[in-house]
Amino acid sequence: MSAKNVDRYNRFRNITVGFRVSPEENEEINRAVALSGLSKQEYCYRCCMERDVVVQGNPRVYKALKNQMADVLVELQRIEAENSISDDLLNIIELIIATMYGLKGDVADDE
Repeated sequence: MSAKNVDRYNRFRNITVGFRVSPEENEEINRAVALSGLSKQEYCYRCCMERDVVVQGNPRVYKALKNQMADVLVELQRIEAENSISDDLLNIIELIIATMYGLKGDVADDE
């Protein structure tokens, strides 16, 4: 038998909530989850409950940022000749910026 799934207030989480998304929405959610450093369950819970998603800097977050920045660079190089940036790319860039500013605040607090 598996361990009980409880939150930080020791409340038993025994109800499953699910929803359908498009493949593009799934990619966007997965990017946001990777950049947050949270589990997908915790990330979705906080978003649905309109709670703050606070990024805790760790190696997984830094790796996700590095990978997202590499993807953005490839996409920017691809569209350089077209002079048009898609809304999806702008959303990714905004998410990376918000994450980086959050991490910058983390570093400033430690000094």
